[in-house]
Amino acid sequence: MNVLFFSPQFPPNYINFCTALAQFNCRVLGISSTPYDELPLKLRAALTDYYQVQDMGDYDQVLRAVAYFTHKYGKIDCFESHTEYWLEQDARIRTDFNIPGIKTDQIYHIKRKSLMKAKFIEAGIPVAPGAVVRSLAEAEALIAKTGYPVIAKPDIGVGAANTYKINSPDDLLLFFQNKPPIDYFMEGFIKGRLYSFDGLTDQNGHPVFYTAHCYSQGIMETVNEGLDLAYYSLRDIPPALEEAGLKTVRAFDLRARFFHIEFFIDDADQVVALEVNMRPPGGLTMDMFNYANDIDLYYQWANVIVNNRFDAQYDRPYHCVYVGRKADKAYRHSHQQVMNHFGRAIVQHEPIAGLFSGALGNYGYIARVTDLADVFAIIRYIQARES
Repeated sequence: MNVLFFSPQFPPNYINFCTALAQFNCRVLGISSTPYDELPLKLRAALTDYYQVQDMGDYDQVLRAVAYFTHKYGKIDCFESHTEYWLEQDARIRTDFNIPGIKTDQIYHIKRKSLMKAKFIEAGIPVAPGAVVRSLAEAEALIAKTGYPVIAKPDIGVGAANTYKINSPDDLLLFFQNKPPIDYFMEGFIKGRLYSFDGLTDQNGHPVFYTAHCYSQGIMETVNEGLDLAYYSLRDIPPALEEAGLKTVRAFDLRARFFHIEFFIDDADQVVALEVNMRPPGGLTMDMFNYANDIDLYYQWANVIVNNRFDAQYDRPYHCVYVGRKADKAYRHSHQQVMNHFGRAIVQHEPIAGLFSGALGNYGYIARVTDLADVFAIIRYIQARES
């Protein structure tokens, strides 16, 4: 089996996807702009072959790389990056080389916020009222129905980049004065707690693994207000959240894919859909999957791709919590104090790459515990500020 992984070295934990594929005796082929000699040894050991391009965003260069591998090894059976930024290019490659997976005619339903909303509505899942707004008049007409505040985000965007909370007519005018020349989706602000429904489907679209996480606040607030982020996995998923998540997976007909679906649970305990991402959740969440369940989702993804099997058993025996800290803030407890205080509860800790640090912080800790009260104690201790 020929599996072509685009950008196999970044994020660094995605190397584990390639090493897992190698365990199934796949031909693991890689494309990126990093010179081969600079790839981590673990990745080089897993790769059958590698093609360096000068510009990963230049479609012609990527096309030539895939054509080279096709000529040398035969048809490519799977092309993947697991990265939001490359989803459209991934789909284009699959379309041009007839590789199974999401193709160009499907990609905009999982990239455009406006089309996502339509899918949620079709599935009978509540959403915040919203629309693409191209003028001040269109925005004012929407706000006449929703009231302030509203959220404005690129209709096609990654994460919380260029996303704004608009609280007043003055904010709205300022937004249009500085708005980039792209389509923006505007929606009513939902007051509630942010949750995600995350998992993996097999080749038939059946969810073989799923879980949920609760966030300290939205990613937009984290980035725009410079807040510390913490989030933790749930041992028991609220039934309404589970129902909405599974409905969404069916509505988008996901096959052999990870998913990361964001919802708010509002003050009336209603689940409201925010957006869908057809890739693993960001940061170190893949590793949190594994720690919370004592399984290996990197390996099981490869098992799904190669054999359409998922052999792991899981029952969420732990809460797994991510706690981030930012370099520009003074914290009451040192790293060594954190490690001494929580001991073996801290299962992983590491610096966070600059690209992700705006949301995740510059240093991240993962801990696992069985009691939710311990989750909150860990968050409070690690993120406590100097007075």
